Amino acid sequence: MSDHDERLDETHQRPAGVTDATVEALGALSKALETTERARGHLYDFHQLTGSADFELDRAVKLLRDAGHTASADRVEREILGRNVIPGHWTFQIIEAYNVTYYEPFKSVEDEIRGELADGADHLFEAELKEKRRTGGHRDHTAT
Repeated sequence: MSDHDERLDETHQRPAGVTDATVEALGALSKALETTERARGHLYDFHQLTGSADFELDRAVKLLRDAGHTASADRVEREILGRNVIPGHWTFQIIEAYNVTYYEPFKSVEDEIRGELADGADHLFEAELKEKRRTGGHRDHTAT
């Protein structure tokens, strides 16, 4: 079999009976989940950046005290250090709520629908796009 005739591995081939419309719909569902994955990553960025800022406040409080600004140091310590970012919540609690309320159900529904409609095959839309766009015989355009 030449590189031009080579096909993608079995896990990325369309199961029998799966229509173009189904592949397109599953591709859109997958893209939406991928966007959610990115949003979730930004929540972790928010979490880590906020935590880093909170720890930097320790240094700011110390430097304010060392510079003789005790009242300002006390105010930062009292008003900002360890403060909730939204009422009743630190950033880790926002992530936990997001995961339980939105991310995990979304991931589960996407997985179940792929299982029902395409025998669990993942990225069929992208795999078929790869097949259409690769150059047969080119060493960097192989199917697998």
